[in-house]
Amino acid sequence: MGGTFDPPHIGHLAISTSAKKKFKLDRIIWAITKKSPFKKKSKLNLKERVKLSKKIIKFNKFIKIKYFEDKIKSNRTINLINYIKTKNNCKIFLIIGADSLVEFHKWHKWKLISQKCNILVFDRQGYKVQSLKSIAFKHLRQKNLKFVNFKKVNISSSKIRKI
Repeated sequence: MGGTFDPPHIGHLAISTSAKKKFKLDRIIWAITKKSPFKKKSKLNLKERVKLSKKIIKFNKFIKIKYFEDKIKSNRTINLINYIKTKNNCKIFLIIGADSLVEFHKWHKWKLISQKCNILVFDRQGYKVQSLKSIAFKHLRQKNLKFVNFKKVNISSSKIRKI
């Protein structure tokens, strides 16, 4: 699960715990990026976001907080997936929100991402129709993409930043 986590919140935790249960995942990594290519500068600095993330997941030992960009010299998801695949012999699931699926076709090497891992798309308030009509959903429908309905937490980092 990648992103800026600006700020991290209980919605991220709800998605993580749901994904672990529904898909019997051993571990979930919150891969925190310094800056998203699709967003303006983060409100909180990287250190603050890592600290807050660790605080939120405190009792959930299956979630690991990681910053990979210094190691892989990139903030591209495909490079992160390639790095994790070389270091671990495991099946990879990319967890994203339905809002991210709407723009997924703009991600660097998005088709290759879907070939290298399973994509779990978690429904988000107000994005289901858009995401199911998205270019990526239409293209990837049967190829390693699973749309996940779950009990949503009506919260987002952008809503929190507006407070």
